[in-house]
Parts: sequence; structure tokens; C-alpha cells
Amino acid sequence: MAPGYRDGELIAFASKQDMLAKSKQFWNPDKTQFWIDSGVPLVIDRREGYYIYDVEGKRLIDVHLNGGTYNLGHRNPEVTAAVTAAMQRFDIGNHHFPSLARTALAEALVATAPAGDNGPALTKVMYGSGGGEAIDIALKSARHATKKRGIVSVAKAYHGHTGLAVATGDERFATLFLSDRPDEFTHVPFNDLEAMESALRGRDVAAVIMETIPATYGFPLPAPGYLAGVKRLCERYGALYIADEVQTGLMRTGELWAISKHGVNPDILVSGKGISGGMYPVSVVLASEAAAGWLTEDGFAHMSTFGGAELGCVAALKTLEITCRPEVRSMVHYISGVFTEGLARIQAACPDWFTGIRQDGLVMGLEFGHPQGAKFVMKRLYENGVWAIFSTLDPRVLQYKPGILLTPALCEELLERTEVAIARARDDATGRRR
Repeated sequence: MAPGYRDGELIAFASKQDMLAKSKQFWNPDKTQFWIDSGVPLVIDRREGYYIYDVEGKRLIDVHLNGGTYNLGHRNPEVTAAVTAAMQRFDIGNHHFPSLARTALAEALVATAPAGDNGPALTKVMYGSGGGEAIDIALKSARHATKKRGIVSVAKAYHGHTGLAVATGDERFATLFLSDRPDEFTHVPFNDLEAMESALRGRDVAAVIMETIPATYGFPLPAPGYLAGVKRLCERYGALYIADEVQTGLMRTGELWAISKHGVNPDILVSGKGISGGMYPVSVVLASEAAAGWLTEDGFAHMSTFGGAELGCVAALKTLEITCRPEVRSMVHYISGVFTEGLARIQAACPDWFTGIRQDGLVMGLEFGHPQGAKFVMKRLYENGVWAIFSTLDPRVLQYKPGILLTPALCEELLERTEVAIARARDDATGRRR
């Protein structure tokens, strides 16, 4: 019998190697082979809290979290219970009609949004099923509001792989599908206000879209005043500011939305991944009245069958409630301090190899003194029971994203495993033998 799903259980493959071979045959040959060649032949089976288990039983502490999807851990009990209970009454729903769950989540999100001078600056919510779709909604909204087509993003940015979103990202992703359109999508260096002003000076730009801390580029931190400076330039030249908080939002920096730490009130804010609680796909776009004007003009202008699925909204409501608890905020600050101290100690032992730490709360990029350094560290972490991923657009940097509900004991275990892996990776890169 062919592998499949029966009576609540996955029908097993003959072996892990059989499954990997069929993954290459039927799913994605290049990606499957890449992980095998990288020494990370991971096939995730059971998962619980901040642990994932390979089909052969290997346990890993998850510090990738699928880009923050599992901020609250895998199969968080409260989120799981909320979705399970909701399934007795709800399903995906019908995107055409008003909905209890969608309306409740929209009201809750507006209440959390960065505030303007006279109350909430973001007053409308639009829904997608994933981050890329939400970015597309944001870009379309900005174009409608400004009646301009130009979009400015940061070089080496990543905002998703869907229609408009992929054109805002690195050429690696845009050119493959013939989505690079330099006449409409301009890329400028990060932390360069002069380049940003040059791109905006023609007053033909609908929006600047920025990850508050660019994830796929290895979490380079914005210079003091940079993001506020970009917002001022947007206001000067008639462009909207879109804050992409898909990876940096939901308390990862110690504030619900990282952009708040920079004193910036965006015109549009996008959240995805973690807002799902890791249990049901949903993404959200928060927008000002001006940026959301199309909702009044023609509410059918964007339609998404699975956008704002009602079970996803229930998962998001519970996720938002947990994330906003005062004790969770306090825990994030505590965990952040533990890693600030622990990683500094590890770096001090091999500063020529472990060359830098980019950190804002629990958003961390670990820099290594080799062009592919993070790949060496990733492999050794995997061998030593930790899963963290290198930065696709800067493989010197390891994305290191501890969960926001980690226990003190797990923090210490993670640091111990990280220290061993970094030392072994240094030996790999330098040709040393123990």
C-alpha cells in the first residue's frame, strides 16, 4: 500500500532513506538534496514545546522556529486547546461574510497597534493565509492609496515569494521567476538614508517596505535613528511606510511590535508566521484609514478563500492573548539577558572565529569569521541536538531565535550545546583536529 494517512496515523515508509528518496522524486529534489549534503537530513516527526524529533528519534532544541512560527513552542497546549474547541463550532468559514472570529481578532489587533498622536494609527485589518500574501495585500493597498506604482525595499531583503512580494526581495528569488522589475521595484542599501532619499526624491514611490530587522540577511540591526529617518522621508515625499513584522513582531524584541522601539508609527504593519500559534495558517495586515481606503471603495477588490480562516483567527486570538501577558514580556527580557551574557562568554573564547553578536531581545544573528561560517555551525549544532539555520543571503551569520517561553534550565542547556558546537565548527573551518 502506498504511504498515506489512515485512521489518524501516517502510514510509515520502509525507512528514512526511502522517504528521502521519494521526497526528491515527488516533492522538491533540490531542497531535499541540499539538506542531505549539508549534513542535516532532518525529517521532523514528533514535536512538543521547543523540541522536535527526527523520524529516527533524534531530539533537537528548535532555535529556528520556522522564522518565529513557533514563538510559543510547538503545539502550545493553550493554542491547541483553543483550536480543538473551536473545531466543534467553526471551520475555515466563508471569506465573503462578516465573521465572529475575524471581527474579534481584528478588534484585538487594532488595540495592540502602535499608537498615533490621537489614538490608534492603524484602524483596519485585512487577512491572508501566509506572510507573502499579506505583503501583496499591503503593497496593493499602498498603490491604491497613493495612486503610485513604485516600491522601495532594502537590498538583500526578503518579504515572501508570492506575486508582488518576491519582486521586493533579493535577485536570487526575483529573477528565477522573471519577477525582477527595476522600473517599479527599487532596492537600496540598509542603513543608508542618502540612498533612501535618492530613491524617493522623484515622488513616484507608493511605499517603502522594511523588515524592522532584516531576517534572511542575518538580522543586521538598524542604526540609531535610521528607521525614524526613513519614516520622515516617506512623509516628505508622499510614500507610505510598511513595517514587515512577520519575524520581528510578537514580543521577540521585548515589545509586541519591534517597530515601536524606534518611535515609528507605520502606515501599514504586516504580521504572519507566529500569529498562527504554529497551529493554523493566518496572516494579518494592519492599516491606517488612508492606507485601507479600498475597503470602503470596493471591499471585493481583494479576495482570499483561506485568508482569515476562522480557525486561524481563533488560534491568533489565543496567541495574541498569551503573548501580551505581562509575565511573558518579563520572561522575554530575562531570557534575552541570559543569552546576552552566555553568548558573550562563548565569543570571548574564540573571538577570531565567533566574530560578532547581533541582538535585539530574542532576535539574534551570530557572526562567524568565514564566508560560510554559519553552515559549519549549523551542522555541528544539528549533531549536538540543536536546530538553527544559516542566513540564506549572508551565510556568515547564523539565525539564532530562542522561543519566548523558554525555561531557565533549557536556556542553560541550549548555551552549553551551542558552545560545544561553535568550538567544533571552528575546528572544521580551520582544519584543526581534536
